[in-house]
Amino acid sequence: MFPNARIVGAHESPRRKAEVHPYVIFHEVISAALNDAGLTFSDVDGLCVTAGDMAEGGCAEDSIEVGDYLGLRPTFFDSTDVGGCSAIYQTGLAAAAIEAGLADVVVVAYAAAPRRFPFAPEVAWPIGPGAYEMPYGYAPPPAYALFAQRHMHEFGTTREQLAEIAVTCRANAANNPHAPKREPLTIDEVISAPMIASPLSKLDCCLVTDSGGAIVLTSKERARDLNRPAVRVLGYGAYHSNVFLSQQSDLTLTPGVVSGKRAFERAGLAPTDVSVAQLYDAFTITPLMALEDLGFCKKGEGGPFVESGAIRSDGSIPINTDGGGLSSNHPGKRGVFALIEGIRQLRGESPGHQVSDVDVSLVHGIGGFFSAASTLLLAKD
Repeated sequence: MFPNARIVGAHESPRRKAEVHPYVIFHEVISAALNDAGLTFSDVDGLCVTAGDMAEGGCAEDSIEVGDYLGLRPTFFDSTDVGGCSAIYQTGLAAAAIEAGLADVVVVAYAAAPRRFPFAPEVAWPIGPGAYEMPYGYAPPPAYALFAQRHMHEFGTTREQLAEIAVTCRANAANNPHAPKREPLTIDEVISAPMIASPLSKLDCCLVTDSGGAIVLTSKERARDLNRPAVRVLGYGAYHSNVFLSQQSDLTLTPGVVSGKRAFERAGLAPTDVSVAQLYDAFTITPLMALEDLGFCKKGEGGPFVESGAIRSDGSIPINTDGGGLSSNHPGKRGVFALIEGIRQLRGESPGHQVSDVDVSLVHGIGGFFSAASTLLLAKD
């Protein structure tokens, strides 16, 4: 899809409890990703970040603030915030910018320290569409619990099937030295954990950690002279729908239906061509619905599909091989970590479970309350 763009560097911060400002993490991960690629800050002319919240150290002018701290003066930049899939979305923009000659070296990065710098309690004003939800409480766990409840009602999905996703992610995290949750987990433990928002227990919900990550893109020609194996973007798709639950037309569908379809069509591939998938997992319901909407199983069959063992390390489509947001890290917008793990799988460098013979790596993120989605299909150069 982008014949001239290559991903040449990647780095994930090992921090999970940071006693530093998020911009320090931004500097650490960008510096390390550039070093991984064999480049320096002086090579960078493109910067894509989201840092609009206190936990991310930002305000309104995200890329300007982060760029100023880093001493970067990019001629291509983006700070579009579409929630958890922002870095995946921005990777598509960065690849297009390189393809069009708008930039030569682009960094896509994210960092946050919500344990020290909390996220703002409100994401919208209680006026307009927000008037129907903001006054009554507007938070991720009850919102995603409604999606889970509807899926269970429509298709007979069970709590045990949702729990299988948490158990799988925990097993993948067992060898990841940076994952804070590595001890074995059972389905019964997930179900019996304290209830957060029915049907989601504490162990159906992602961790709250600090962390950051960055990737570096450049041209095919320049990549030939750099340190690391380059990764191609075979397909890319993005889509957004509604901010508020009250505006959703169908609680069993996500924007991944469109973003995934566009990514596969542009790559000329099908779900059966994918070796491994990194699926956003803020809650156990999110990867289950992604598996359906991306075409790995039919709509409504996500529960039996995960129950069959298909997503485990030895299954037909291993997912979240670093432990995901459920067991490794989730500082707020986890898309960059799914992206990094997708790259590591192609390089044979996963800190969690490395899948053998990876040809195509899928990365899929969501933002808001199933409000936006972005999908990438990656392969070795």
